[in-house]
Amino acid sequence: MELKIAVCDDDSSQRNYLTEIVLTWAKKRCHLIKLIPYANAKAFLFDYEEQKDFDILLLDVEMPEISGIELAKTVRRENQSVQIIFITGYYEYFSDGFDVSALHYLIKPVDADKLFLVLDRAVKHLAERERAILISTAEGEFKVSLSNILYLEAQKVYVVVHTVTGDYRMRIALTKFTEQLDETFFKVHRAYVVNLKYIEKITRTEISVANGDVVPISRGMYDAVHAALIKYL
Repeated sequence: MELKIAVCDDDSSQRNYLTEIVLTWAKKRCHLIKLIPYANAKAFLFDYEEQKDFDILLLDVEMPEISGIELAKTVRRENQSVQIIFITGYYEYFSDGFDVSALHYLIKPVDADKLFLVLDRAVKHLAERERAILISTAEGEFKVSLSNILYLEAQKVYVVVHTVTGDYRMRIALTKFTEQLDETFFKVHRAYVVNLKYIEKITRTEISVANGDVVPISRGMYDAVHAALIKYL
């Protein structure tokens, strides 16, 4: 498939440098891409209003008027699958990436080999997000994309599948259901499995999910969940 990629940076030399790296990566990996450079967030958002089919965004964090973080938040309100890569000169912005499920941060000057690896991960995540499972409920059968599942909740002999568009209740054991999932999902409690990309906040006792729900963490599981989240990001 063709990958649609945007490079958004107000510094023309940086924008051209990133563009060259991405084009070289695509050629070496034999990926068909459509690459569009943008000098600012407004220019990108103007195009995005018309066509919201971007797969990968490389965003400078510090841009005038609208920052890369604000641009990413705007995109994330309706697009959970696009892969966001931040380019920054400062480590202080890293925590902001949790709000928009950023794939990675790269520190300027960007190393080409590191960007290659991050782009490889982006493509892998995009492929995984294409996967879907069939959920059988009392109301019928529904095809649900793995990328749209927020978390799973075991309720006796049922599993409630909480997704970005609604909930589904299926008669199945949680362990059996999780056999269909991938490494994006992590069991944080005997009754809960969470999609790592939707974690917005984590404490020793609970996790805040993107839709506002709060999921408990089993005692002693914090370090394992935190490590899995860092590895995912």
